[in-house]
This record gives sequence, C-alpha cells and structure tokens, in this order.
Amino acid sequence: MLKRANDARNLATLAAVTLASLMLLCLAYISPAHAAGDLQTYLPKISPAEFFPGADRFGPPQGDPPIMPVYRGDQLQGFVFLNSDFANAVGYSGKPIHMLAGIDPNGVITGVKLVDHKEPIVLVGIPEARIVAAMNALIGKDMKPVARGAESPPQIDIVSGATVTVLVMSDSVVRAASKLIRSGRVGGGDGAPAAAALPPVIKTLDLEQSEIRDWESLVGDGSLRRLHLGIGDVNEAFAKSGNAAASQYPEPGDASDDFIDLYAALVTAPTVGRSLLGEDGYRRLKDVLKPGQQAIVVAGNGPYSFKGSAYVRGGIFDRIEILQEGNSTRFRDRNHTRLGALAAAGAPEFREIGLFVTPPEFTLDPTQPWQLQLLVQRSLGGRDKAFLTFDLNYTLPDRYIRREQRAVTVPANAAAPASSAPVATAPPPEVDEPLWMRIWRSSTVSIGITGFMLAALTGIFFFQNLLVRRPVLYTWVRRGYLAFVLVWLGWYANAQLSVVNVVTFTNALVTGFHWEYFLAAPLIFILWAATAGGLLFWGRGPFCGWLCPFGALQELTNTVAKWLKVPQITVPWGLHERLWPVKYVIFLGLFGLSLYSVDMAERFAEIEPFKTAIILKFARQWPFVLYAVALLVIGLFIERFFCRYLCPLGAALAIPGRIRTFEWLRRWEECGSPCQRCAKECPVQSIHPEGHINVNECIYCMHCQELYYDDHRCPHMIQVRLKREKREALSSPSMRTGGKGPATVITAGGKPVVASPVPPAT
Repeated sequence: MLKRANDARNLATLAAVTLASLMLLCLAYISPAHAAGDLQTYLPKISPAEFFPGADRFGPPQGDPPIMPVYRGDQLQGFVFLNSDFANAVGYSGKPIHMLAGIDPNGVITGVKLVDHKEPIVLVGIPEARIVAAMNALIGKDMKPVARGAESPPQIDIVSGATVTVLVMSDSVVRAASKLIRSGRVGGGDGAPAAAALPPVIKTLDLEQSEIRDWESLVGDGSLRRLHLGIGDVNEAFAKSGNAAASQYPEPGDASDDFIDLYAALVTAPTVGRSLLGEDGYRRLKDVLKPGQQAIVVAGNGPYSFKGSAYVRGGIFDRIEILQEGNSTRFRDRNHTRLGALAAAGAPEFREIGLFVTPPEFTLDPTQPWQLQLLVQRSLGGRDKAFLTFDLNYTLPDRYIRREQRAVTVPANAAAPASSAPVATAPPPEVDEPLWMRIWRSSTVSIGITGFMLAALTGIFFFQNLLVRRPVLYTWVRRGYLAFVLVWLGWYANAQLSVVNVVTFTNALVTGFHWEYFLAAPLIFILWAATAGGLLFWGRGPFCGWLCPFGALQELTNTVAKWLKVPQITVPWGLHERLWPVKYVIFLGLFGLSLYSVDMAERFAEIEPFKTAIILKFARQWPFVLYAVALLVIGLFIERFFCRYLCPLGAALAIPGRIRTFEWLRRWEECGSPCQRCAKECPVQSIHPEGHINVNECIYCMHCQELYYDDHRCPHMIQVRLKREKREALSSPSMRTGGKGPATVITAGGKPVVASPVPPAT
C-alpha cells in the first residue's frame, strides 16, 4: 500500500511538471501577430471585394481603434472595421462575437462578415448561413441618422432558435458604426456634435424633487408611460408586415381583447421611485445602485408576457430592449428583481412586474428620451417564427430635471473673438478608460466584501490551532462561513469558479492573451488570484473546502440530512481509491478536447452543475435541473459526492497544488498504526489507512485537527490526559501526608455517621 501511494504521488508530481511545462510552452507560443491587433488578424480571411465591389487592396490601418481603408486602384471605396473594437458583443458563450463590417465614406453599411464566435446555439443545430443571411439585412442601411439619434436602429429578421445571438450581433454592428460616425472618422463628421453659440446647458436628474404621488397623477404627467396593444392591433400589424405566413396564424380571441397592457417608468427619479416602490423599496434600490446606473420598472397585463422564456433558459430577457441614441441593451437575470405589486395609491394589479437595473457597460442618460422596445413573436405552426417590434417612448417630465448653464471663462491674455456673440466651450471630455476599470470602480462594495471574506479565511487558516481547540465555536464558524459563501458569493454575486475558466485561460495563452477579458469580472479574478496563492500554502483545500458555493451547498445539505438522521454511506476504501481518479480523467479529457475545440470542451463542461445550481438558481431546462438535484440527493447519503469523484475543477487545482510549500496539518506517530479514528471520520475519506493525508483529496475541513487536540476522542491525547491526571493525583496534598491516603467519612441523610463502640466480649 505504501509503495502504491508513493507511486501515485510521483505520478501526480510528474503530471504537475508536465502541465507547468505546457503552460510555459503556451506562453512562448504567443506571437507578435496576436499583440498587433485583432483587426489585422482577421483580414487575411477576407478579400476587399467582399465589402466593396471591384475593390482590390487594403490600405494601412488608421486610428485607434483601427479601421482599414479599402481601395480600387487609387480610389478610396470605404473602410472595414471590427465590431468588437468599438462595441461589446458578448453572447451566450460569454465570449465576444467577432464580425468585420464595411462602411462607405457616407456612413452606409456595405457588408458584414462573421469571422469568429463561440456561440453554442449557432454551433449546434443552427446553420451559420442563416445567421449570415439575417445579418445581411443591415447592408445598405445609412447609419448617420441612427448616430444622430434621429432614427431607431434598423431591425433585422430574427432566426428562430438563435434570437438572442442574432440580436446581439446586430446591435453590436449598429453601435460600432454609430460610434465611428460620431467620432467624425467616416460619414463626413455629420455625427459629431456641432459647436453651440451659447454656453452649454447641463441637464441632470434633480434628486431633491421628491414626493409621494398616486397612480393617476404619475400617468397624467408622463412619469408612467403606457403601450397598449389589442389582439386586433397585433393581427393588423402582422398583416401589414408583408409576411404572408404570419398573417395566416392570427392571434385567437376578439379583436378588442387585450394582447398586452405595458407600463414603464424610470424609478431612479426620487418621486417616481418612492411612489411606485414605497419608502423601503426605494431605499433598498439606492443602496444597490452603482454610480451611473439607472433603474426601470416594467409592468404588464394580458396574455403576452414581456419576460418570455429565454430568461429561464439562458438568463436573458429577449422580448424587451432599451434604446437611446443608437445604443441599446438587453437585461439579464442578474439585472432583474421580481416585484409583487406597486405601492402607488390606485395602482392596478399586474400579472408581471419587474425592476430592471441597467448593466455597467450601458449608460442611460435619464434626462434624454429613450425607448422600451417590445419584441412580439408569432409561431408559424412549426419551428419557424415571425417577429415584430413595438416602441414605448419615454421622456422624463421636466419637473424632475435640473438645468444649469455654465459660464465661459476666457483667459485675460486671450484675443477677443471677431464676433460679438458669446463664445461657447464644450464641457471637458470624459476620460476614455478601459471598461474593466469602470467595472472595478463601480463594484467597490462587492470587492470590499470579497476582500474581507478572504482576509477572514486567511485568519482562520493561520490561527487554526487556536480555533480547533474549541470544537463548538469552530463548527459554527465553518457553517456560517459556508452559508455566506453560498448565499452571497454564489447566489447573489454569481462568483462561481469553473473548469471553463481553466480551459479559457489556457486557450487565451495560445490564441492571444488579453488581461482585459479576465479583469472584466472583478470577483472571479480576485477569487482566482486567491486560489492560486492558496495552492502554495494549502493546496486545493481553500477553494474546494471553503470558497466553492456548490461545495458549500453540498456540505450544508448533508449537515441537514445528518440532523434529520438520514443514514450515511461509507464508501469502502478499495472502491473509494478507484473512484477518486475519475475526476482527473474527466479533467484531462476536457483539457485535451479544448486543444481541439474550446467550444466542444465548454459544452461537455456541463458535467459541472455550477451554472444550474448557482448561477441560474435552478431556473433552467429540466434535464440540467434534474442532473444537479440528483447530485445533491446523492450527497445527502455520501458527503460531497460530486467533489470527491466527478469535479474536474477540483482535479485541475489538485495537480498544481502538489507544489505547496508548507505542511499545516499535524499528525501523531500513532496515526494510522494502530489508530484509524481520523481516517474513519474524515468527511471525504482523504486520509489513507496508513495515516498520511492525501492533499490532492483534502478539502481542509480541519476535522482531523479537532481530533488531534481532543483528549477524549484521540487515543494519543487520551493517554496524555490519563498520565497527566495520574501525575496530578500522585502529587496532591492528600498523597503527601504519610501515605495514609484521604480520610473516609460515612454519611447518611447528608450527616456524618459515628460508629458505635463495640462492647467487649464477655
């Protein structure tokens, strides 16, 4: 057995060295071409004529972000740009969707080409040609009116089964073109703001305008805006759309019946927020809003749901979209809070009420008009669907807006302007900083809480010997910490690490590493940094035993099961020893698969139930929910079943965890021979019968350290205690008085009994 254990340790060490060598090789493989910019990386995949007929060459890149001029001979035809250089385009995969788009000098889109994506919806079942055909609807669209805000962004035909992906792609190209035009680099600069003749008027939300108002007054002055559609209105709109198939499937019911009765309001305005949410609700909203974020209440009645079902499957609300000045955003489940009722006096009851907070990457100016766009879909009998959009236009009433006109100061030595008209200066431009820096600054509270959690865990580990001597205190400290990790870190902050992060990081080293991608999720980045540091001290234990929300869910549910007297199953050591390598096989399979196809590896990584149980809180398709629940049910009988035998992330952390520098868990010489108590009581059976701890499997729960110091359960400590008590008894004052021993007093009824003298024998 000892030889086999040594062989296993040597094999794990060899695997760790191999993995480290592979990572160094990947670092060396990063070529200058990847650092030069993604636009030039994708250009060899296309020809100039794909965007401009007759074009024969590309010119040198211009500006930052770069755009590539396209020529026919010496005549400029237009420019090609990469959408992800200008606008966010992250879909279901969590990775950017890269598209090249052509735009002529007048601001007209001339071509769109999908060059790289990781969307599982497109990779499985949906032909890419259908996606490209839908995107080609943008060709010929003039983007200058959109950039000025005079027109809404153009709508494209939705591909059934890939609604969100197509909408994200279209939105990204439109926003990228709008930003390019507003910068004045194309389109003749028509999108750039013109200089005003008067000092600029700065409009801000008046936070001092705060009162409680009833429903009718809010609707009357436009604080609440309404979109009412009857069944007849929707049927007529589909009939006029020119889609003959859609008109053949009218909505059932009378034409005067409601299809949807939709209301929207900006509750960031104090009066609107206090009136609709109530004092407590508005106060809670202010506590969670980050600088620059806005909050919108959407309420609806009728048979058509504005939420739809995509937010259950993928966590995104695909039926509503916020648009302002050519920019748009959709909400995800992390931006949404369900409300039961509205607090305003006279408010009707609604079938659905949602409170939505704008994501950090989208800036909504509350003082400017915006639109809530409703996507109405109609089934065409089979899998195909038809779509129409309806706009709910919203403008915040003037009573909630504060206006300030700043005076212009002219230096004393400046020359006077030729005209007598006052000179205007634009407000100072906002500093152009990376998105990840804005996200970190807006997440200071969450970052602070995470930092405090990690500091507390470090204190627990460094002072573990003091804590484990008090088993009751330690038990509640551990349970409380795991509960906080599950509820706040997992279900609230969605900071659940995954083997997908390992695969993505490794792939990024090969294909082009960018820190900005990993820094865009502050809590995930901090947890990975802490986990990497913990590997040097304690191996995989800090994350697997303390910081994994799904691991915490398993342990807490098993604790409840034990309290309810659910029988616990102890896996025989021989079987256990053959089951725990399964997770290493799974990890190596995923890692090897990622070298061939990252997309396929990410799909097979669904063996982790983390997304279902933690990120989406079981709001997912039933096969995923059934799988996650089955693992938790097994965990009621076998503690941390998934962690022990199936978790590929635990295996990925265990391999480099072999390089830990310190050994913090103490053992006695008697451990394993003859004493087996720690091995039998270890929750995850990470202690070998020989007595040594397998750090690859140890989750650092410290139960063995409780036993180590317990002089009533640990045989070694019991002997120490008995020797100490014997020594103390022999050194007591009664034993030092002539060796007669202590005097014996006989009592009866609590009183001493004096023996009567025995009469002498006659």
